[in-house]
Amino acid sequence: MEAVARTRFVRISPRKLRLVCNLVAGKKVDQALSILQFTPKKGAKILSKTLMAAVANARDQQNVDEDRLFIKRVTADTGPTWKRSLQRAHMHATPILKRTSHLTVVVDESAT
Repeated sequence: MEAVARTRFVRISPRKLRLVCNLVAGKKVDQALSILQFTPKKGAKILSKTLMAAVANARDQQNVDEDRLFIKRVTADTGPTWKRSLQRAHMHATPILKRTSHLTVVVDESAT
């Protein structure tokens, strides 16, 4: 039985978050948490908190063994973009796009 945790409207671009997501996809939860602990990226801390929330959901809702959990699916989707502008020379403006992400982590219990 799988458990899901979502973190929405995270202030990091999905492209940067996917770099960290690809590091831990398909790994066991304890191994993924140790990888994220030593990854020097902003997305590692965000993904770590969401992963621990998914483990807590699995423990509370289905009474599964935490040692047998693995990351079944982890996705970083595009959220809304904040649009700002920066004033430049000769009355021109340069657009600034502040991107956000929606992070979804699905954990499941392995058969072995």
